Amino acid sequence: MNPVDPDGYEQHPLLNKNVRDSTSRGEGLLVAVTHELHSHGTVRIAHIRPRGGIEWTTAADNIQHL
Repeated sequence: MNPVDPDGYEQHPLLNKNVRDSTSRGEGLLVAVTHELHSHGTVRIAHIRPRGGIEWTTAADNIQHL
């Protein structure tokens, strides 16, 4: 697991790199990986911003480096 700052942002090695979401097949820049607390535990969320599109989120385990 990568270090997480006090605000819940993970210092992920693919930050600011182009990635693919294996679920949606969408591609874009990984702008953040956040840790969100839910009743069943902590969930790692990847925030991806495509070129000229709308940012979306997916499970951090779904991202692949291009």
